Amino acid sequence: MTTPRHRETPTTVATLDDLAQLADYSLMDTLNSDPEGKASGVDHAPRQVYSGHYVPVRPTPIEHPEYVAHGKNLFHELGFADSLAQSDDFVRMFSGDLSRVPEPLRKVGWASGYALSIYGTEFYQQCPFQTGNGYGDGRAISVFEGVINGQRWEMQLKGAGRTPYCRGGDGRAVLRSSVREFLAQEHMHALGVPTSRSLSLYVSLTEKVRRPWYSEGSRSEDPDVMVSDPVAISTRVAPSFIRVGQLELFGRRARKQEHPQAMEELEKLVLHLIDREYGDAIDQSLPTAEKVVVLAGEFRNRLTSLIANWIRVGYCQGNFNSDNCAAGGFTLDYGPFGFCDVFDPQFQPWTGGGHHFAFLNQPAAAERNFGSFCSAVRPLLAGHPECLRQLEEIQSDFPKVMQAQMEQMWAAKLGLDAFDTDLFRELATLMVETAVDYTMFFRELSYLPDDIGPLEKSFYRGPACASDSEGLDQRWSAWLAKWKSRTRPGTREQLSSQMKLINPKYSLREWFVVPAYQQAAAGNYALLRELQAVMTQPYAEQSEDVEKKYYRLKPSELFELGGSSHYSCSS
Repeated sequence: MTTPRHRETPTTVATLDDLAQLADYSLMDTLNSDPEGKASGVDHAPRQVYSGHYVPVRPTPIEHPEYVAHGKNLFHELGFADSLAQSDDFVRMFSGDLSRVPEPLRKVGWASGYALSIYGTEFYQQCPFQTGNGYGDGRAISVFEGVINGQRWEMQLKGAGRTPYCRGGDGRAVLRSSVREFLAQEHMHALGVPTSRSLSLYVSLTEKVRRPWYSEGSRSEDPDVMVSDPVAISTRVAPSFIRVGQLELFGRRARKQEHPQAMEELEKLVLHLIDREYGDAIDQSLPTAEKVVVLAGEFRNRLTSLIANWIRVGYCQGNFNSDNCAAGGFTLDYGPFGFCDVFDPQFQPWTGGGHHFAFLNQPAAAERNFGSFCSAVRPLLAGHPECLRQLEEIQSDFPKVMQAQMEQMWAAKLGLDAFDTDLFRELATLMVETAVDYTMFFRELSYLPDDIGPLEKSFYRGPACASDSEGLDQRWSAWLAKWKSRTRPGTREQLSSQMKLINPKYSLREWFVVPAYQQAAAGNYALLRELQAVMTQPYAEQSEDVEKKYYRLKPSELFELGGSSHYSCSS
């Protein structure tokens, strides 16, 4: 890892020149560039990339960009002036035009390849060449890396045009998906869930692309019309964008000895990951094999904690392949994600996702991704039997560690000192039978109600429940009494306050987001910005108007609606 040239962050980063002084491109300076890549970055057609950690790529700017929003909280944390988001040169750079950036910013970005495993099974056919050499960042191009206030950050444009990994796509992201990701990243951060962050969002006033989507009122599983959508570029920010799938690509090449530098490239990438994401946790003086073992343990801890947090807040990733699993242990790639309305263990917003990525199956999916991670790094442990044994032990203990994280999370949501299996099973059964709103139920429980009256605000009781309404009420009352007798000691106020910090009041439901991106497509960004303000304070008791609008059950007419309740893609 190169030493940052500029250690001091300006008190306020007010101009692109200020940002330029913080640039430090450790990935491009220390890892291998594709030997067939072009220094100019004019490399936009699909092709096989046989080696190298990245390909230099020049983003394709969107036409006539307009400011939509910026991550105000992230700007504040980075010391960026809010005015920067609308300054001409910042807009130009973060809408894809690097041609005029000041030095030492670079006029070329980079894209990386990765492999794909779905639920632990290696796949090659998604690569257009059937070799695995053409799969990777098809429309994501990183344009900045630097050290800001002692923390290394990478900034990546999503929707910035074609790369060698575009697989024939146009490299664009539509405004709809860009709004979803922009809002979700900052909401998840505010919820206390590790995640990539949202820096900025710009839309083209003239450029559109056609995408399959749902007609108004459609109950179809799959999109039933082609729509013309404005293109947008959002910038996401993270310490790095190294994915498990990226490690896999190099692990597979090393395993098969695909080229003479394969093992060296795997080791360089793993050590780079450690520098970028685990520098505080791993002793730099250790030999590589020992570093890999410590890395595996640290990543396991982060990944199990992450999944428990997802379930705590009602989040379902939808498509948790290894290429959507950040090796730094945070949430990455907000594609077909969703937040639970009705509690359903099998909740899955993506019609193509299958049950293996459903809400309460996410711990099992994470275990498969962790297995893919272990397979990727295993070649580095050849000739180190003790390290191999330790890695296998870390991998085999994943379910036990995951279970402990889940039990700790459920105990916290319920205000208990320790997980109570019988109490939880009874609750889960009641929640499913009653059709309970996941977020509202746990928030109402956090007020420590004296009877089930307040909890009923969260019940989606339909005709099927009416016949047994009295019996359900009695079971709920019995459960509530049992729960209260087992909550952790302390004053009522203390317990309620603690539970409200675990159970959010507001959740980014898809039916809130749909009108926001529809209005944004017509040039009205007011609702999007309102959602941003509300959803970055998810635990707060906000105004009465906000509560009336955003703390309520999903309207019955929106159930089963394509684009609101499910989607095949969000592109």
